[in-house]
Amino acid sequence: MSAEQIIHVRSAIHTFLRDRLADKLSKLAEDDPKRIELEEQFQPGSWLQDAARRVKQIQAVTHSLKPIHPDARGTNLYVPPQQLPAHAEVGTHNLAASFASDVVGNAAALDVYKFLKIAINPEGQSLLDALVAGDAHAIAALSDDAEQAQQWRDALVGLVGTASANVASHQRAKQLYWMVGSDASANEDYHLLAPLYASSLAHAVYQDVQEVRFGEANKAARAAKREGKAHEGVFRDYPQLAVQKLGGTKPQNISQLNSERGGSNYLLGALPPTWRSRTREPWGLHSVIDHMLLQRDGVKPGIKAFLDFLLTDPPANAATRNRVDAHVASLIDELVLMAAELQRDWTQSYGTNWSADARCKLAPAEQLWLNPQRTESDADFNAQWQLMDWPAQIGHRFGNWLNAQLAGKLPVGEAEHRQWKKELLLDESDDGWAQALHDVRTELKAPHYIHSRKGKQA
Repeated sequence: MSAEQIIHVRSAIHTFLRDRLADKLSKLAEDDPKRIELEEQFQPGSWLQDAARRVKQIQAVTHSLKPIHPDARGTNLYVPPQQLPAHAEVGTHNLAASFASDVVGNAAALDVYKFLKIAINPEGQSLLDALVAGDAHAIAALSDDAEQAQQWRDALVGLVGTASANVASHQRAKQLYWMVGSDASANEDYHLLAPLYASSLAHAVYQDVQEVRFGEANKAARAAKREGKAHEGVFRDYPQLAVQKLGGTKPQNISQLNSERGGSNYLLGALPPTWRSRTREPWGLHSVIDHMLLQRDGVKPGIKAFLDFLLTDPPANAATRNRVDAHVASLIDELVLMAAELQRDWTQSYGTNWSADARCKLAPAEQLWLNPQRTESDADFNAQWQLMDWPAQIGHRFGNWLNAQLAGKLPVGEAEHRQWKKELLLDESDDGWAQALHDVRTELKAPHYIHSRKGKQA
């Protein structure tokens, strides 16, 4: 047995006792007679003897009863994750070996638990883990008297014991009849379950949610998402969280971990998702560009980023032109995606001739743009579509829309309007406006040119 290792453990014990004594003495006057009494109580031998007695008032648990009902008196369980069967569902069995065990019982004895959790080596092993494992150095560090040290060890490790022979529920505990057979009228075909609170799992969930809500990494990701900026990290979120407060003003009466959380326990949203289509119906709209484009997730942040750049008064050079083109291209991408979604969704929901409905108030150019399927059965509509003057009108509308978004912050006019229109009509990216239009023209055997508003071909 290494004397150096024993000294190291004993030093950790003495440091703990010295710090707690100093904290208590700091609250007393220098001439207070209680100081002598406290100094005697915190002598290692005296304190350990008292701790071995008081440890019976608390119990280490992974699954506790008090959160089910604060007045329930019954069995708590200490079952490390590695001892639990592995299920497909998430549970305490998913926690690693470094899980946080909880403590229930007399809150006045929780200092004994804190004592047993002190780290006694560079690897961070706790005194409790070492004593449970029968570590000779940890046991010897308790007392020079080997018999006394063993007695204290046996008493202290009782913290994690479970009196399986005395398992009991309580009238205030929850109970659930769980059918295990096939005869609903037969008592023997049921198990009576007494649910416990998975305290260690709840603490792991709490820590993860706290990191998501307040951790620096996720705060940076959240800010990037809010501002529409690129970010290398991953943004995480727990929507529809609820907080259950246990213990009222005395969370320590529930358990040690509950006290560390200030009584807060997160409840994750468990309702099934309510799917709502992002696409509104087409009736009554005069323009999807004016009334729907700005509602898309990436558009407002994109416009803000574009404005922020332009307001820096960048120099008139190639780099600036490239930046401007990139900002406008991202808005055009949103326009093309929106059009594809509307063509698909409105056709599926209202048929191939939805724009012929009297309720449809869209401008003719937007009807031709968004409802090309109608050309197959409506000769007049097909003739208008084949003229190919409507793409230039869509470009004109897009230019007006973008100018309106920038107006008030920047002096924009006809020159900028022509530029935005040109950017749209000449967008030849793989998924851009020109390619999408080319695909539809080919499918409907339409001319591959665009009329300008003055009748010229483009």
